[in-house]
Amino acid sequence: MATKTPKTSKPSAAKAVKPLRTLKKTRTHRVRNAICALIAAVCSIAALLGTATHILPEEIQAWPYMPIVVSLVPWFTLLAVIALICAIISKRVTSIVLAILAIGLQMFWQYPFFVSQSAKLPRAAIAAVSGASINTDDGYARLMTCNVYKGRADAREIVDLVRSEHVEVLALQETTDAFVNDLNKAGIASYLPYSQVASLDGVYGNGLWSASPLGDPSDDDVDSSASFMPGATINFNAGGTPVRFVSVHTTSPTDGYWQQWKRSLDELAKLRFDTSRRYVFMGDFNATYDHTPFRNILGTRFSDAARQAAEGLKFSWPANIDYVPTFAGIDHIVLDSGMTAGQVRTVRIDGSDHRALLAIVRFD
Repeated sequence: MATKTPKTSKPSAAKAVKPLRTLKKTRTHRVRNAICALIAAVCSIAALLGTATHILPEEIQAWPYMPIVVSLVPWFTLLAVIALICAIISKRVTSIVLAILAIGLQMFWQYPFFVSQSAKLPRAAIAAVSGASINTDDGYARLMTCNVYKGRADAREIVDLVRSEHVEVLALQETTDAFVNDLNKAGIASYLPYSQVASLDGVYGNGLWSASPLGDPSDDDVDSSASFMPGATINFNAGGTPVRFVSVHTTSPTDGYWQQWKRSLDELAKLRFDTSRRYVFMGDFNATYDHTPFRNILGTRFSDAARQAAEGLKFSWPANIDYVPTFAGIDHIVLDSGMTAGQVRTVRIDGSDHRALLAIVRFD
């Protein structure tokens, strides 16, 4: 009788493939973790170093290209968030700590731009500058500043904005004779009949326009090596202390002008020791709040209107490059102590590489 050989079971195709799939998943997981770990390490270090440039001494911030890096400080938050996500995925504790530290520093420094630390602008101020006619003796005014990009900005658009927003004091930088003529043709004198314009090189200038008479006008209040910064005194409240306005334009931090950039800001900072006047500085400072030389201008006396209003960061440059966001807040309205700002915002002006900056200010 023949003996029947028992059949041996063979592993199924599914069982054979399963270990291969598991191996592939493991390799994919390792590759993903390695990539995330690399991104986390690079981004967390870059975010922390970039954020820390906020506290560098002004001498170091004036090193070549450093002013540009410092102007990007708020945007290092994005790197820190990317680093944190990648670090959590790849479980890299060191990168997690660095990213959280960068985010924490950003929150600490940017917090005052979003949460008010002082009295808010009263509703009466908003009502005062929103009437059908301008009242130049009520202690309130809407201010506006704009760099007109070597006279290329649309003069008609600026005049229309002055009219619609009831602007009482306007500061412009990089004006030309042709641009001022265009302003006049567009009817600026119908709203701001008083003006003072000055030019250091005879080509590009800075100017002030006002709905109220300009007292003691000057071609240059700062004695600056950068440009003539004209000033004039305006009284917005009968019996109150007059306010000295200055149209500001410091040196741009470009290749070969790094130290000159710092010097022009230091020259402006000297005015914080002039206690004989109350000042408002309006213009293109070529510096953000993260730049130490700009904070030196403020000292303990002056305040940045955007930061005081606590209505968010106000980026004003560049405003004319396709696919590049306006990322730097280098235009400012700087107020003397005792003044209050609100409704700070920026507005795009055709032809200019800067957005206009507007604010309502209470002077008493």
